[in-house]
Amino acid sequence: MRLVHHPVLCNYYVTYRCNAKCSFCDIWEKPSPYIQLADVEQNLRDLKKLGVSVIDFTGGEPLLHRQLPEFLALAHELGFITTVTTNGLLYPKFAERLRGKVDMLHFSLDSSEKEQHDRGRGVACYDFVLESIRVAKELGERPDILFTVFRQNLDQLEAVYRDITRPNGLMLIINPAFEYNGVETGEQLTEQELDYLSAFGKRPGVYLNEAFIQLRRDGGNHVAAPVCRAASTTLVISPNNELVLPCYHLGTKTFPIEGRLHELYRSEPVQQLAALEGRLPQCEGCTINCYMQPSFAVETSKYFWQALPSTLKYNWYKGTWKRMLAR
Repeated sequence: MRLVHHPVLCNYYVTYRCNAKCSFCDIWEKPSPYIQLADVEQNLRDLKKLGVSVIDFTGGEPLLHRQLPEFLALAHELGFITTVTTNGLLYPKFAERLRGKVDMLHFSLDSSEKEQHDRGRGVACYDFVLESIRVAKELGERPDILFTVFRQNLDQLEAVYRDITRPNGLMLIINPAFEYNGVETGEQLTEQELDYLSAFGKRPGVYLNEAFIQLRRDGGNHVAAPVCRAASTTLVISPNNELVLPCYHLGTKTFPIEGRLHELYRSEPVQQLAALEGRLPQCEGCTINCYMQPSFAVETSKYFWQALPSTLKYNWYKGTWKRMLAR
């Protein structure tokens, strides 16, 4: 049963450019402009009309856009919940300008060992993550550590939890790696390794959406009976000010926004393509967390009930439930 009939999230790509070269991502290979303030102002107003409540300013590396603090301030003024994920390279430099503007601030860290983390990210950013944690705490921020899990770094979860997140009072977000468009992430996690993650996710100060684990056990999304609701729950806006459907990772078509996002999203061509969410050939076996998270939240299913405890746990920790109740 569908609980929410409007989009709840916008993945707003401020640029595809990135100052890292992560082995499990190809976005840094793309040429890209930067989004424009005037477009952001208009699009945020339209997103509000459409019912969106969360704006994820993403990339690439979102801190490469020097107007990011202005975008975040605008989003807050309109009552959105904001989220930003960064590799940490630029955070210490811009931390003061970002202060109080990001509700969910994530620092990417995939190992407690500097060499292993930097090798996976393609640049020396481990020390910047640790410095970002120090600076953020001094400013009264409550960042999270986003740990992208592969078979080769699974053994690092314990050390990151013990030595970094728990001593600093941070939430450890476990992000199981996913493949898309031929971007390889290595061998898939075994049943035993998925069991380990499930158990780890129950610890204090750890967030793991258990529905992500179940989806992997089930072989991902299946086009015959799709669980993905990417296009109806999530709007993806490109740095070229285009609406991307049905999602960024598997997106097949873009629509120029041209100051009419509200009208465009409700138009027949967009809604026809949105109706194919989870049913396109490339959707078979998909486990992309970015879209499954909101998909599981808008309709009752086994995934909804499996996701609910971890969602409540995280929202309580971050205090975002207070803002949601106040809306």
